[in-house]
Amino acid sequence: MSLNSQSTIEKYAKILIVDDDPSLLRLLGIRLSAAGYQVESAANAKIALGILQNFIPQVVISDLRMEGMDGMALFEQIRIQHPNIPVVIMTAHGTIPDAINATKQGVFSFLTKPFESQELLDTVEQAIRLQPTSGEKVSETELWRNNIISRSTIMTSLLQQAKQVANSDFSILIHSQSGTGKELLAKAIHQASNRKDKVFTAINCAAIPEQLLESELFGHVKGAFTGAERNHQGLFQATDGGTLFLDEIGDMPLSFQVKLLRVLQEREVRPVGSTQAIKVDVRIISATHVNLTKAIKANTFREDLYYRLNVVELELPTLIQRREDIPLLVQYFLNQAVARSNMPIKSINQEAMELLISAPWPGNIRQLQNVVEQSVALSSENVISASVIKNALRDDSTQFPSFQQAREHFERDYLSKLLKITAGNVSQAARIAQRNRTEFYKLLNRHHLVAESYREE
Repeated sequence: MSLNSQSTIEKYAKILIVDDDPSLLRLLGIRLSAAGYQVESAANAKIALGILQNFIPQVVISDLRMEGMDGMALFEQIRIQHPNIPVVIMTAHGTIPDAINATKQGVFSFLTKPFESQELLDTVEQAIRLQPTSGEKVSETELWRNNIISRSTIMTSLLQQAKQVANSDFSILIHSQSGTGKELLAKAIHQASNRKDKVFTAINCAAIPEQLLESELFGHVKGAFTGAERNHQGLFQATDGGTLFLDEIGDMPLSFQVKLLRVLQEREVRPVGSTQAIKVDVRIISATHVNLTKAIKANTFREDLYYRLNVVELELPTLIQRREDIPLLVQYFLNQAVARSNMPIKSINQEAMELLISAPWPGNIRQLQNVVEQSVALSSENVISASVIKNALRDDSTQFPSFQQAREHFERDYLSKLLKITAGNVSQAARIAQRNRTEFYKLLNRHHLVAESYREE
């Protein structure tokens, strides 16, 4: 494993080694420390359990045959206390039945002594890549984004932008595909703002009929229309001082858009059937999967409303743009599903996790959650196998990607191939694509591609 192939997380990952052979314990410690890992060693399983009280590793490597508690008994204790930590079992007595039995019970991998240093390092790297990181306490300053499960670079950059604009009153437009967590991001921004102690209200503009949308947002007075038997306070008034999240704003009827624009400009609402305007102080966050620039050209979205809503635009990545987050999300949804169903503790074996990481995910995080929950329900073993995941993915295969999703996927792959061919030379790549440098850079930014990362060292 080269240092260049390691991520920052992997370089500083913590490893616990357990073996009753002092010379092997020392040798493994030297090999892993030289590769950049933080290493703790234990001469037996009981010492290891004591170390785990204060040292939470990303991987545990344990001998199988040890005096007293053996490696599999240690694994069972670790799974109870720290179900997210992958365990690698070593043995000089390795047999195929031993390996099959260990992996069925949830052991990440099985190494037979003697093994090459590279085999050890490759196994550790894969364990860290495929498994969620161990739960570290969230600092007070990061509580605002506590419900967003991520360790990816692209999400870190987005969250930094979100935190930067949270305390302003600028309107924010979140653009992304369906199922990526737009409302979750909007809630996080609210929590990071000086309005966090006030109300956060979410409404799906596409889910409410046009004739009811005005009453829902602005309210109405008694007798304003048939069925209006009493005064009704709209969501703008109910959210006064807080944050109003308008989801799927791109699907809002054109005739209603001018009414919303007036409210945003005047900072006041007039309930249906009333002649009195009511001042409101509401921060607007909106979201859409629609390309609003094209909608403006097609005369289905007002340009003046677009600029009022889009003071700051945040592009929320798709799940396949943040594949390194999949193990974290899988474990999160797995824990939720097990808690709700009161089923025995389940984990995902290595092959199953690899399938989840490599799947296309047209339905993004919402689809991933559905697959995990379905797998928990259908699995008869404590460890979810690849075959169960395959069945769940097959059942979800009807979610054919939209034309927009397919085009974005093609563009991203095309640009990435150009950068690989030209070793990150933007001028050369732009010439091949028959685009000027400015336009080409815009395309790279849209797909979060950095030319420097393709340049040879």
